[in-house]
Amino acid sequence: MSETHDVATARDRIAELRQQVAHHNRLYHELDAPELLDGDFDVLARELRALEAEFPELADDGSPTRDVGGIAGATFAPVTHAVPMTSLDNAMDGDELRAWADRVVKGLDGVVPRFVAELKIDGLAMSLRYESGILVRAATRGDGRVGEDVTGNVRTIDDVPERLTGDNVPNVVEVRGEVYMPTAVFEALNVESKAAGESPLVNPRNAAAGSLRQKDPAKTAKRRLSFWAYQVGQVVGGPDFFTHRQTLDFVGEIGFPINPEVRSIDTIEAVAEYCLFRQEHRHDLGYEIDGVVIKVDDLAQQAMLGFTSRAPRWAIAYKFPPEQRTTLLRAIQVSVGRTGRTTPFAILEPVFVGGSTVSMATLHNQDQVAIKDVRPGDTVIVRKAGDVIPEVVGPVLEKRPKGTEPWQFPTTCPCSLGSLLVRPEGEANTRCVEPACPFQRDQKIMYWASRGAMDIEGLGERTVVQFTAAELVRDVADIYLLTAEQVEPLEGFARPSAEKLVAAIQESKDRPLPRVLTALGIKHLGPSASQALAAEFGTLRRVMEATDGERSAVEGVGAVISATVSQWFEQPSNRGLIDRLGAAGVNFGSEQEAAARQAAKAAIEQTLEGKAVVVTGAIPGYNREEAENAVTSRGGKSPGSVSKKTFALVVGEGAGASKLTKAEANGIPIVPADRFSDLLATGQIPE
Repeated sequence: MSETHDVATARDRIAELRQQVAHHNRLYHELDAPELLDGDFDVLARELRALEAEFPELADDGSPTRDVGGIAGATFAPVTHAVPMTSLDNAMDGDELRAWADRVVKGLDGVVPRFVAELKIDGLAMSLRYESGILVRAATRGDGRVGEDVTGNVRTIDDVPERLTGDNVPNVVEVRGEVYMPTAVFEALNVESKAAGESPLVNPRNAAAGSLRQKDPAKTAKRRLSFWAYQVGQVVGGPDFFTHRQTLDFVGEIGFPINPEVRSIDTIEAVAEYCLFRQEHRHDLGYEIDGVVIKVDDLAQQAMLGFTSRAPRWAIAYKFPPEQRTTLLRAIQVSVGRTGRTTPFAILEPVFVGGSTVSMATLHNQDQVAIKDVRPGDTVIVRKAGDVIPEVVGPVLEKRPKGTEPWQFPTTCPCSLGSLLVRPEGEANTRCVEPACPFQRDQKIMYWASRGAMDIEGLGERTVVQFTAAELVRDVADIYLLTAEQVEPLEGFARPSAEKLVAAIQESKDRPLPRVLTALGIKHLGPSASQALAAEFGTLRRVMEATDGERSAVEGVGAVISATVSQWFEQPSNRGLIDRLGAAGVNFGSEQEAAARQAAKAAIEQTLEGKAVVVTGAIPGYNREEAENAVTSRGGKSPGSVSKKTFALVVGEGAGASKLTKAEANGIPIVPADRFSDLLATGQIPE
């Protein structure tokens, strides 16, 4: 195989993997509705990272491998973290844990560090900001840079102090930790739900995440959440710390709960033993854990090791293997998604696995069913990793009933139209290609209304199905024609709730253009690329009318996404949908604002063209986004991390130590915040 063919093949596979990883990141971090097991997602992410490392010319700052979590939703106000909340790399076994330790020792020039091991709580990461000892803000991790303001809900958690105690409280301190639901609370709430005839909570992690996203803090309070602190972010005017363990002790002294299972450990072999012990005894605790987090204790050594684009080199998460159980496979059915992709899934005899009762599990695609050769009537192994969707691993052949036949993938769609199912050449997925398929229609409407898209509260699966069954809605444009009089007769609605839903639908018209582009559900077009297209073209019409070359030239878009956007807009039915959405008043951007933006861009001298400028810390006169825009509007790039290609590092108050360390190690020029304007004006390093 030629080198050119290798690169071409890698480019296609990287584009596919980026779309998949971004999609599943969004389901997990933004929608709390994951489709993949942790292990399966890790395989995709690892393959993508390996390809990007093998083909560095295909690297892209917009790749989801550079992301930490998901974008903040529209329900709560966005919060920019003073110190980014990074993610963690994973070790899946003892060998990978030891390999990480070897890299740490190498990065410390042969010095063997001391470690701190903490339980990896299965909850939701949270940052709590205190000023003069008073809680002023609580924010979710979001994408690591921008999270959601959930202060009112977090104030209902008894473990979170309103006022800090002690004699040495900093002027400003951000305490990071995990909000979780104790298993006893989870079980009690499900008993209450059953008595009230309500659907049970799925698992503690999803229950905690959903509780924090309640608009009414009183509802959050009823969920009886808890909190463990494990890290500090920004600290102004506080004591000096030299070890991570010191920071934990200090956080405990000023009023926060610290997990009692934290251990200081001298060797990586002892760390590995502790991980295995915790794995064996994971259910002895009153809360769910899915691993152990190991950190280098010495803070100076942490600074020396620094960060990758998404995670610290001085910490790693040892992930417990997924839990497995056996149960009876009653039947195999097929679901149809918004793009027509069909997914086989198993109907199971309910079984408790991975912290919840499972009655359905994914079978992924036609090939996987054939490879695993699972058949109705089989006893099968079911695997569930934490809170993600379970999967059927395979059959227990010695328990297979006599006379069973291999399951055959259906040739027609299970919808009322019974259209043919087609498997395109070279694809693993079989699809229903009938645009009128009611399953696809319903899924497209649900996606449009989802939190990461138009964020229409109350327009969930049950309501969508009622609308389409009553022939009130054929596509997303129809929802904007609904009246309270039409909604009220449907099951579960009274006049006030009908009016509330219609108001929420109308309110969604004002969502910004990037959300509208995302909500259209165009293949490969996720939030990052939608943001890039909106910033470049300003209006939906201009995005539609742009050429493939113009769209693919936009940073973060590229040829693959541009091609799918073209194909989507070329369909007459899709253009008709756009016309109807526009007539309904959905925000397509402003021609005047777009023209003004282009004129302003043209008027700005491109002093930083082709140069990468990293900004860290507080820059007087700019917030983080404004500082980055000041760089990009002058033709530069503003990545979140320092590399050998970085032109300059602009440093303000509260600058990240890891960025400074890396810049100094690579000889990157450091520009103080008060000379930022000189850098912008000249494109040269100030004297």
